[in-house]
Amino acid sequence: MDKMGDLKGEISELKKQRSAVILAHNYQRPEVQDIADFVGDSLGLSRQASRTDAKVIVFCGVDFMAETAVIINPKKTVLLPAEWVLCPMALLMRLEDLLSAQKKNPSADTVLYINTHADVKAHADCICTSANAAKVVNAMKSDTVIFGPDRNLAYYVQKRSKKKIVVVPDRGLCPTHHMIQMQDVENARSLHPEAELVVHPEVIPAIQDIADSIASTEGMIAYCRGSKSREFILGTEVGIIHRMKKEMPDKEFYPACDMAVCNTMKMITLAHVRDALKDLKHKVVVPKETADKARKGIERMLAIK
Repeated sequence: MDKMGDLKGEISELKKQRSAVILAHNYQRPEVQDIADFVGDSLGLSRQASRTDAKVIVFCGVDFMAETAVIINPKKTVLLPAEWVLCPMALLMRLEDLLSAQKKNPSADTVLYINTHADVKAHADCICTSANAAKVVNAMKSDTVIFGPDRNLAYYVQKRSKKKIVVVPDRGLCPTHHMIQMQDVENARSLHPEAELVVHPEVIPAIQDIADSIASTEGMIAYCRGSKSREFILGTEVGIIHRMKKEMPDKEFYPACDMAVCNTMKMITLAHVRDALKDLKHKVVVPKETADKARKGIERMLAIK
């Protein structure tokens, strides 16, 4: 058996010993996706974390995702295989910026993208993901909604809502999705003129405006599965193509931009997953007071159908 095969075997045995479940985001390395019990977007992973009976959750994603799993499952052990996987977007949302916006808009509800850290989530009325952002914003009672940190997702929501959206911070974005520019899409379309353009709402507004479909990663997969088209240009992180090809081998998928790679997501390897299970590291801890406050917004999101 090769080295990768050995690692997969070790992970399988350790998972049984630890009564563990492995969750992996759609942007993870192909081999990490392949050993996961569940692969999905942030909303799907959040819901899966809330349903699992496993004693240990190994979260193959970035830091805020593992924090969310801890908040939902305070009695379970949540492990982040690599402790330095910090989401660049989440780091842009500073608590002081949010509190300042709330002070200026005292009657506004606050909806925060799940791509935020626990201490910031604790000050939100509701959390959202790219899959349900517009639905969550429209479910708020206030006419003005404070929203952050992704300004491109805010653009997507604003086009689907009559509410006034105050974006915090104005510099918030996903560096990987923002890397995809119009020239990339035009080049991809010239190479694949029959392909549909399916993009994530974290891409720039100009690309959203010409897309055939805009959806979360899970929504992108569902759209491609249901479409009669055989070719698709995908405006998101390239890691999703592995799952697309596995589930739809009769269709063709092309990245809108080959450079749209989240290096943070790619940091986790099979060796990291094995070591996390073996040594129960790196345990994610969220202070109880912070978790209790943040949980209210997450539970409110999960209750919105």
